[in-house]
Amino acid sequence: MRVTDSILYVGVNDHQVDLFEGQYVVPKGMAYNSYVIMDSEICVMDTVDRHFTDEWLANIEKVLGFRKPNYLMVQHMEPDHSASITAFMAKYPEATLVSSAKAFTMMENFYGNAYPERRIEVKEGYQLPLGAHTLNFVGAPMVHWPEVLMTYESTEKVLFTADGFGKFGANDTPDANWDDEARRYYIGIVGKYGGQVQAVLKKAAGLEIKVIAPLHGPVLDGDLSHYLDLYNTWSSYQVESDGILIAYTSVYGNTKTAVEKLAASLKKKGCPKVVVRDLARDDMSLAVADAFRYGRIVLATTTYNADIYPFMREFIEHLTERNFQNRTIAFMENGSWAPTAEKVMRKMLEASKNLTYTENNVHIKSALNEKSEAELEALAEELCQDYLAQSDETANKNDMTALFKIGYGLYVVTSNDGSRDNGCIVNTVTQVTNTPNRIAVCINKANYTHEVVKKTGKMNVNCLSVEAPFSVFQHYGFQSGRNVDKFAGEEVLRSDNGLAFLPHYINAFMSLDVENYVDLDTHGMFICTVSEARVISSAETMTYTYYQDNVKPKPESTEKKGWVCKVCGYVYEGETLPDDFICPLCKHGAADFEPLK
Repeated sequence: MRVTDSILYVGVNDHQVDLFEGQYVVPKGMAYNSYVIMDSEICVMDTVDRHFTDEWLANIEKVLGFRKPNYLMVQHMEPDHSASITAFMAKYPEATLVSSAKAFTMMENFYGNAYPERRIEVKEGYQLPLGAHTLNFVGAPMVHWPEVLMTYESTEKVLFTADGFGKFGANDTPDANWDDEARRYYIGIVGKYGGQVQAVLKKAAGLEIKVIAPLHGPVLDGDLSHYLDLYNTWSSYQVESDGILIAYTSVYGNTKTAVEKLAASLKKKGCPKVVVRDLARDDMSLAVADAFRYGRIVLATTTYNADIYPFMREFIEHLTERNFQNRTIAFMENGSWAPTAEKVMRKMLEASKNLTYTENNVHIKSALNEKSEAELEALAEELCQDYLAQSDETANKNDMTALFKIGYGLYVVTSNDGSRDNGCIVNTVTQVTNTPNRIAVCINKANYTHEVVKKTGKMNVNCLSVEAPFSVFQHYGFQSGRNVDKFAGEEVLRSDNGLAFLPHYINAFMSLDVENYVDLDTHGMFICTVSEARVISSAETMTYTYYQDNVKPKPESTEKKGWVCKVCGYVYEGETLPDDFICPLCKHGAADFEPLK
């Protein structure tokens, strides 16, 4: 297979493996990818699992013909990619190994030989010319091992990403949906190291990339934005899909019955997707991936030996191990005489960041009764508050408590110019009278939204909540509606005035009709009456101070004082590193830290 005219695929497919890394079920097998760059000097990119060494070497020989490789590039030392190094070096005694210093240390440990006379140690910024092609090395420590390098071939714009952008499944097995198996792979294997993945994505943003060539799964080309956007979502622990996951265990079926009733109620109240996972029977890695995919999670289990049922404990441990965060959590506990499940689950989640807990939870004493069924219904109502408010059939469109969401906050003003929807960020929205309810909105004249609202006389003000990530401000505030369709590809929700309102990250919106306009030089003030007001959620309003302190990225200091972990790259800021300090990422001690340079 050709990746490009001069980059050829020589990898193999494994249909023998049943558990990848001894734990992930892979019914469609695995691919171990390897590539050959043909040039004046030839470079082979990575090797394959030891069970396929002969097949891989035959693939190389077939594409090389009479020629011999000059280099073997080792980006990652896990044995599914490095186990054939010894055989390659024996077959091609004139070839040179290219890898990082850490990789050569691991090579000695794994295979007893790191080829000191036949190797080139490289690191970030190092270039290796092959002729028409040049390899540029990009450090990717802890994505997901500390020695990892990615490689950018700058002539044909190919990024070799090691385990990044990989997926479960052999390449000769048809699989139209890349997302599901790539998500399960990422969350299971790389998910803990979101910060490191974000660092690599920032480096990638400065490269022109036409092809992504991972070590597992298909080569990616064409429009790469879908894959890059998903990796950004996963590695920043944002919500990927709208919906609710119910993860449960049940001993005698009573908890299962309650879960089924809750699922039915959630669907009835407008939840677009309800996923139910039986943790004792379903693939645990699928349940874990779903917990990182959806924004709201219901944990339902029984009290067991004054603790929780083992499969639920295992599930939560998988979440916390992978830096689970930025989600809404609800609990359903069952206990016949001394329920402790909710307390135990809360305790297990204490270290997870930015979790919001529902006010309503369900407490079952053996089986559902009138009281616990009422709790179940209240929980469904709370979890679906925004879905109910978004629907024309169930929304309270005259809920003037929406005005209580106004503060010195940040808002998205949506409008429509007659051909497409638009939106911009504003920070000046004020209630000026309450009989009738009037709202003043100031918009910069340079914004296209100002022009549209002045022309049409109507707008929606979306009150952003503290759940809004920085990407919302980038999308609506860092580009102009004059040349960008900010709602392209989105399923748009509309209020009665026909304008869009945001489906996520708002706690209320108001539809406004312009009564008067005041010219304020650089800005225009629109004095408006309220035609519709909906409360979407109980989340707090995003204030300007909260945005500055918690959402807006801090500028990177060029004069940091601190210590960096030599294993994973974690930075400890401070003059002195405590002797007993343990790296929070790789768990290595102070001896593996060195001063920042």
